[in-house]
Formats: sequence, structure tokens, C-alpha cells
Amino acid sequence: MKHTLYIMAAMALSPAWAAAQDAVSNSVAQDLQENQMILQTARGNNFYNTSALDRVDIDSKSGIVTVTTSAGKTDTYRASVRGISFAKAQTAQSVVISKAEGWQECAWAEWQAVKGATKYNVYIKGGQYADWTKVDPQLVRTYSDGHCRVDAVGLRAGTYSLRVAAVSNNAEGTPAEVRNLSVKSYPRTGFAHKGYSGVGAYNDDGTLKSGAVVVYVNAKNAKTVQAKLSSGTFTGLQGIITALEKGNVTTPVDIRIIGLITADDVDEFGSSAEGIQVKGRKADSELNLTIEGIGDDATIKGFGFLVRNSKSVEMRNFAVMRQMDDGISLDTDNSNIWLHNIDVFYGKSGGGDHAKGDGSIDVKADSKFVTIDHCHFWDCGKTSMCGMKSETGPNYITYHHNWFDHSDSRHARVRTMSVHMWNNYFDGNAKYGVGAVMGSSVFVENNYFRGTKDPMLISQQGTDAKGSGTFSGEEGGMIKAFGNVIAEKGASSNYTPIAYSTNKTDFDYYDAKTRDEKVPADVKSKSGAHAYDNFDTDSKLMYTYAPDAADDVPGLVTGYYGAGRLGHGNIVFAFNNATDDSDYGVNSKLAALIDGYNGDGLIINGSTTEKTDTTKTDTTKTDPQQPDKPVVTDGTLCTFSGSAPSSSVFTVNGNYAKNKGTAVIDGQTYNVCLKMESATSIKFTLADAMTLTIYFGSDEQGSFKLNGKKIKAGANTYTADLAAGSYEITKADKCNIFGLKLTKK
Repeated sequence: MKHTLYIMAAMALSPAWAAAQDAVSNSVAQDLQENQMILQTARGNNFYNTSALDRVDIDSKSGIVTVTTSAGKTDTYRASVRGISFAKAQTAQSVVISKAEGWQECAWAEWQAVKGATKYNVYIKGGQYADWTKVDPQLVRTYSDGHCRVDAVGLRAGTYSLRVAAVSNNAEGTPAEVRNLSVKSYPRTGFAHKGYSGVGAYNDDGTLKSGAVVVYVNAKNAKTVQAKLSSGTFTGLQGIITALEKGNVTTPVDIRIIGLITADDVDEFGSSAEGIQVKGRKADSELNLTIEGIGDDATIKGFGFLVRNSKSVEMRNFAVMRQMDDGISLDTDNSNIWLHNIDVFYGKSGGGDHAKGDGSIDVKADSKFVTIDHCHFWDCGKTSMCGMKSETGPNYITYHHNWFDHSDSRHARVRTMSVHMWNNYFDGNAKYGVGAVMGSSVFVENNYFRGTKDPMLISQQGTDAKGSGTFSGEEGGMIKAFGNVIAEKGASSNYTPIAYSTNKTDFDYYDAKTRDEKVPADVKSKSGAHAYDNFDTDSKLMYTYAPDAADDVPGLVTGYYGAGRLGHGNIVFAFNNATDDSDYGVNSKLAALIDGYNGDGLIINGSTTEKTDTTKTDTTKTDPQQPDKPVVTDGTLCTFSGSAPSSSVFTVNGNYAKNKGTAVIDGQTYNVCLKMESATSIKFTLADAMTLTIYFGSDEQGSFKLNGKKIKAGANTYTADLAAGSYEITKADKCNIFGLKLTKK
């Protein structure tokens, strides 16, 4: 007589004898991280992963045991089996945190991947979190080199702790904790914040604004990611941003970039010249939009951003490389824009002076109240154009704590606007530093110029009027300078800057004796007779700030809280000052590095998503093939012990009960079930063919509908092979489901 075994407790067979004819080839090694069946024989134990088993047949007369795998292969034991038992997988091994730090409004930790872990749960405590609070699963990533990382963002300044637990078989292993992580605030100073609170999707304390929608975007879901905004549901990175243009979205939006996103990954481009377009319905439309990178490796490659008619927009903590035209172009009627902690590399190579691309970050066409700070410009050609020719003003712009790292020129090139440049590090600039033209007023304060050819220029006078006069043929602007350090003179034969105090007609800058000194009205540019507007001494116009000493700027800008992405990003490259200070050509090694950059092979928390705090965020959605969608793995098990599905693979609607009996699944007893009632629904999607097993109560014969077709189980388990596709389980007759399991065929 034969018996088919789907689930069985530890058992012993009749006394057996060793048989030389056993045919065994499909058993596996003992693995404590797998649920396994153990066949005890005279020669030792043989192990089988239960997820790979189809059936076990026992002939009680002959003593022959036949094991059939889900692949249809068989092992035959000829009366040699002394007993069969089952071993439940142990929980995942403990995580060992190798690195952890607090940074600006975030805290992060790294650890090596744990064998058997399907994902990691991370919790944070401190600051705005009085108790342990689970972070969004999309913030947890595993990389191809075996290291894992979490970056918890949106943190108020304070001291935090992180707890990381590996998850296996829906159970957490022993968590690891790291404490006393100090989190600082981003410095919110500069014209972007003048008279305005909460630029972007965040409050000034670093926490998300009430009702903010968080959208996680990566390479595989950039076309399909969805966001439910106040006016509807929108799809794709550009599609979601375009929704703001209509003017009927009232919720703040925080777009979080994970890993590398290339031009080919994106759904569409609102600007054929730049890439992603951020646009308001009319001039200075308040969008409350933040676009931020997560961790140290968020990167945009092959496109940039065009911002128009927008107010309250923040971009931070990502890299831009090989963009079509400008990296970020603030073009037409923008206000209260904050760009910070961005790495900008070479753009798309073109002819002539476009060998390194066009502008890195440009501010144009009546864009006003803008702050650009802590950005790292890597050997850029045309770093920042500030102003065109049509501005009506006033246009007030701040640059502070930026690292102009061997970039060539335009730091910035200022037309028409009033600009405060303070505490920037000019590091080996082969053409010039700051340039003032067309009636602009620039206050250059407490900057550090190292190896910079022509630190400050006013067009058609002073140093620019000597030699070839290559800077500009436009009318002049005015520069007020105070507290700057000029070190390691650059390569210009006319290097020594000319101060007004030494030459009152052909000067490069007005050398103020104090920070608050007003430039006299009769000090004018030689070309165009433009005077300085003294915006910096007008208490109604200026913001509060505390400049660092110029001597401290190199250390601050290149330090941990300095320019560029968190930790200066994941791209490591060092310039050779001896040659690169004076060379404004393309650095072939840097170009090869960014051209070959293809990301770090990350997987977002085991390719799963989980529900986040819906009072702050809406869960983003992707298609079944995307990494943010729950992935069905071999042995996926869903039970209901917490009166909720244990696996996000299944979307469950219904009521739960604890008084409907029990079911034994993989050797463990469960007493919470899902009641099959008229409104009950279980939905799931399979990308590949798999086997479904449904576990009913121990005294039940299950009955249900699968995609509308009634099925009578006839026993307390039901097993069926399913093709790839979408499925829904609903009520046929009254019964109770204690678990569902999916295994590979």
C-alpha cells in the first residue's frame, strides 16, 4: 500500500535493513537555513529541501520509500529508511554592522550580506522617533559585492540609533544595533530661504511636510512607477513631475532616486534639449518638490533637468554625468530654488568649447532667490552661467561652500544679477574664477582661491583688458571683495589681481575694508559705467549667515560635511595639481571613469516593497517585473499569525479568526486563519510557472474559487501547478485558509 506525504511530523518506519541497491542522487547537504526532510538510513542521513519536493511514497509491505522532487526526479530507498523527520529552518544569522554614521538629515549603516536572508528589516529610534520605527524597505539595498546598506532620511537634527535584522522564512534573526549616531541639519541659508520656510517637500527642521508623497525611483521602475497625488494617479518619473505643471496638485512630493538612472530608463523627457522638465503652470508656481538621491551612489546619467515657472524646488545628494546640455538649468521665472550637495561631471561631448559639455548649473531668465551650495564640480568646462540679457530683476543668487575642483571657468559668470559668493573653494581653475558683466553686482567674500588663473574679472578692464582679453566683450559688472585668500598663483602672466585701491580705473574688484562697507556710487565699471548696487548691506534684502574664515574653507569643503554627495559619493578620482591646474582640456582618465560607470549592481531589499506610513507617503507601484514589486521566490509562504498576511506577495482582503482550528505547515502549527467569506479576496501574480499549495484547517476539506472556477480540495491541503499570470482566490463554500505556499515546478 502506498501513501503520499505532503506534510508529516517526525516518524519512524518499521525496522529496516541496509540495501545495497539504493538509488540516491538528488539529496542535498544539510542546510540550517532551509526547511528540510531528513531520511535516516543505516548509512547516515540524507537531506531534501522541502521546497524542492513533490511527494514521498512509502510501500509498507516492501519498505521501499520513493522521493520525487518538484523537477520530477526520483530517489529510491529499498527498505533502508529507519525514520523520516523534518527540520525547520533556523532564523537568519545575526547582522554584523561594519560602518555607521550620521550625516545631514540622515543616518546610514553598512553590513555584509547574511546567508539565508531574504531581506533586512531596519528600525530607527531617536529624534522624531520616540520608539523603534521601521524605515521604508526601499531604503535598504544589497550590492553585487555582498555589502548591504541602509540610509534613513528625513531626520531632524539629533542623536539616533539603528537596528538591523536579517529576515529568513518571514522571521527576523537577532538584530544588531548601533547607537549615538549624530545627525546634523543641512545649512538653510542663502537667498533661497530668504523670507521663505520649507523649500521643497521638507520642513526647515528636516522632516517631511504633512501629507508629503514619497516616490522611490530606480532604473527598472522609472517608466512604470506610480504616485497617487491629490489630483489623480500618475505614471513614470517625467509623468509624475509633469502632473505638477497642471497646478492642481496640492501635496508636497519627494522623489527619491536609488542607484543609477540612465536616459534609456526614463519614460519620457519634457525637454528634448535638457531631459526631465520641472515646470509650473505659470511663473513662480509653488511646487513643493524635492528630488534627492539616497545614499552615496544616486546618479543621473545621459540627461539633466530643466526648471521653469517653479517655486519651492529642492535638488540634493545625487550626481549628474554626460547630460545632454546643462546638468541643471534654472530657466525662466523660478524662485526659492535650492540646489545642494550635487556632484556634476562632464556633459555630453561636443565640438569647440563643448568638449566637456555645456553648463553644469545655470541660472537664467528671471530666476531669483536661488541658493547653490556644497556642490562639487569635477573639471567642468562652463561651470555656472548666472543671468542672461533679458532679466528684469531683482535676481538674488547665493553660492557658498562649493568645490570648483579643477573646473575651468564661470564660477560664476554673472550677468545682470546680484550674487553673493562666499566660502567657496576655487581649486586649480585653468581659465578664471568669478566674472562680472552687464551691470551685475557680485560680493566675493571669504573664498579660498588655490592655483586659480585670474581669480576675479570684470569685462573689458583690469586684467581682462590685458593680453588677449579673452574673458568677455560685454559691458562690465562690479565685484566687491572681502576676506578672500589667494594662494598658489595660477598660470596667468597677468595673475596678480588688481584692486581698486591700487588702480581706480583698471581694476578687477573693489577691495572693501570691512564686510559691511558700501561701495561708493562713483565707483563704476569702465565699460557701461555700471555701479555696485550694495545689496549685501541692505538689511531688508540680505539673509542671516555666518561665514567661515577663508583659511578654513578647503578643509570644510573637502571634509565629511563638505561638497558633493554623502561621503563625497562613490566615485574616487584624484587630480594631479602639477598638470591639471593649468590644463583645461578633457581629463581622459576621468572621462573613461564616468563613461564606464554602470552602477553598483544593487538590489532593493530583496526586491520587495512594503507598506509605509500612509499619513506621510503613498506606496509607489510598479509592474510585476520591477525590483520594487514583491518577487515570488521558491518556498514563498504566507500565513496570518498577526491577523495580516506575512508575505506581501499576496494581496489579501478579508477577516481573520483564532477559533477555527489549526493547521501544520512545514512542521509548525498555526492557529490564525483567513475566513473565506463573500468579500474575501486573495490576489497574486506569477512571473513564472509555480506550484501553489493551500493549507486549510486540519479537519476541513477546502472549497474555493480560483479565477472564478470552483475547486473542491477534498482534503485539508490543495496543490496545483499554475502558469505565469495573475490569480484571485475567492469564496466558493465556507472554509478557512491557514496558509499559502508557492514553490518552483
